[in-house]
Amino acid sequence: MKPLSPASTLAALCLSLAACAQLPLAGDPAAIRSLADARRILGDPALRWSNPDGGEQLAFPQGPMGYRTWMVHTAADGRVLSMENVMSMAHFARILPGMSQDEVLRILGPSYPGWTVYYKARDELVWEWRYCDVWAEPARFDVLFDGRSATVRSTMSQPERLSQPWGRGDRREWCSP
Repeated sequence: MKPLSPASTLAALCLSLAACAQLPLAGDPAAIRSLADARRILGDPALRWSNPDGGEQLAFPQGPMGYRTWMVHTAADGRVLSMENVMSMAHFARILPGMSQDEVLRILGPSYPGWTVYYKARDELVWEWRYCDVWAEPARFDVLFDGRSATVRSTMSQPERLSQPWGRGDRREWCSP
């Protein structure tokens, strides 16, 4: 297999960045009007739930290194009723002690499996999501589940740079529009 030339590598990088830039803004009905549009633009949903009215709720995570999970709500005929990025403090605040794992999934969508950790000594399962915090910094949100009951024990979040030695790693440009 022949390696890519520097020009080809640069072109591929530009195309992939342009594709990311083309993701619609939350709630933009002009960009995504139907389930078919959502699948064409965002790909296949990671999770989907059927609603009693015949509509669906679909989760489209843009991770692991992305900062968005699009939650799309559709009517029975496939029209998009709403679409929003659920990687926000408003959605994180809805996660309360005692909630089930399914309830968390319906609010935030799936966490990245590679960041799921079980701590045997605490009998605790931790799910983690990446997001841009209110200061436009990459951050992580964790939900800690009791291992026995599989319900939320607590939550926490912190900017990614705090996990770097001496607070290095300011990546605010990654969260800029």
